[in-house]
Parts: sequence; structure tokens; C-alpha cells
Amino acid sequence: MKNMKNMKNKILLFVITFVTLIIISCSVVPITGRHQLNMIPNSTMLSMSYQQYGDFLKSNKKSTNKQQTRMVKKVGHRIQKAVEKYLTDNGLADRISNYNWEFNLVDSPEQNAWCMPGGKVVVYSGILPLTKTETGLAVVMGHEIAHAIAEHGNERMSQQMLVQMGGTALSAAMRTKPAETQKMWMQVYGLGAQYGAVLPYSRLQESEADKLGLIFMSIAGYDPREAVTFWQRMSENKKGQAPPELMSTHPADETRIQKIKQNLPEALKYYKK
Repeated sequence: MKNMKNMKNKILLFVITFVTLIIISCSVVPITGRHQLNMIPNSTMLSMSYQQYGDFLKSNKKSTNKQQTRMVKKVGHRIQKAVEKYLTDNGLADRISNYNWEFNLVDSPEQNAWCMPGGKVVVYSGILPLTKTETGLAVVMGHEIAHAIAEHGNERMSQQMLVQMGGTALSAAMRTKPAETQKMWMQVYGLGAQYGAVLPYSRLQESEADKLGLIFMSIAGYDPREAVTFWQRMSENKKGQAPPELMSTHPADETRIQKIKQNLPEALKYYKK
């Protein structure tokens, strides 16, 4: 009887602790207003991001194509300024106060791009034949940067920490389980095939990144209507062959394109040629 009571008390304590953790770790996504679970301190995410980004660039060749590299940096800086403007205008500048933006084009046939916390962006040269234009590239970079601004990486890491490590703090996990933590980070951000499948964003996160990306590219002076054309090209490109890296974890079907069309009127309010 005593053991049963002790067990109930332990369960109750676990539930209370879990609920408390959820409450104190809850943040809000800009623009959509969705509440999300982010357990990991921003400072920890940024520190790990800068280290992993540096390691990635040491082991991956930057493109020597000066024209394409300039375009990636140009688009990146314009979207950066758009993000900073939107967040400042809406009292959310603290969200990126410690960002150290960086935009690099990596020489690789992969049709992919990503953005780590802190504004650390990589575009693979293999995606450029599909983006075709500067505006098409803005669709991709706006989308990936939106994932970072919405802190989707933190959200996925938090979910994995709960599942795999019982909510252990990332800083503690890095000390006690460095290999497992490294693998989790690589899976979340899709770095390195040796770590297995990339953990996919949820459709909800994808929709958020699409919506935020449309608004950011619009503020940056890029026509958001190009997003429809780009995702249609991506959809056509995957027919009859293995999907591009970007689409292996990023669903791009008629439902997605339809949602983008629904979000265009709002995005166009921010667009000035």
C-alpha cells in the first residue's frame, strides 16, 4: 500500500514537473502567434550553431563562382534587413539581438539550403538551376531563414530532448552524452549523411516558414508571387525521380501551393518594387 502511494506521488510529481516545464518553456512564433515548446536557452542554441557552422564550412567547399556567390550574399542581406525591420517594428528586436548573420554558397549538387540559429545560412549550388532568378532564390532563403526566426530548430531539439533524454538540459547532455547530442543536432539541421535521416519539420512548421518567408521576401522587395512558380517547378522536378534534398523533408504538393496562394494577399501588402 505504501509502495503504491509512493508510486502515485512520483507520478504526480512527474506530471507537475512536466506541465511546469511546458509552461515556462513556451514561446510564441512571430506573425502566426502559435505557442511552441522551446526548452533550450537561446544562448546555448547560438553557441552550438556557431561551432557547428564553422565545422561545416571547414569540411565543405565554398563555391568559386563569384557571380552566384554575390547573388546569395545580396539576397541574404536584403532578407536580413527585412527580418530586422519587421521584428523591430513589432517590438521583437530582442529575438535576433545576438544574431551574427552569414551567407555562404557551397559547391554541391544537392538541391538544398538551410539556416541555423543566429542567421547562419548555407545555399547549395545544386538548388540554383531550380531557383533560376534572384527572386526564386529569395523564396528559398526567405523560407529557410523563417525556420530560424520561428525557432523551429529549438522546437525540434526540445521535442527530441524530451523523447530521447527525458528533458535533460542541452548543456548537460553536451557534457555527458556528446555523441548523442551531436547526432541529434545533425539530424535536426540535416548536416551529414552519416547521421541518418533528417528529422522532418512538421507540416505546421512548414506552413509557418512559407508564410513568414513570403512576408520577409516581400519586405525585402521581392515579388512573393514567384513562390508559387518556384514550388511548382520543385513539384515538377521530383516527378519520376528521387526528390531533391530540399523536398525530402519539405512537403511540396498542391495543398502547400494552395496555402501559399491564400497567404499572398497578406504578403503583397508588404511588397514594394
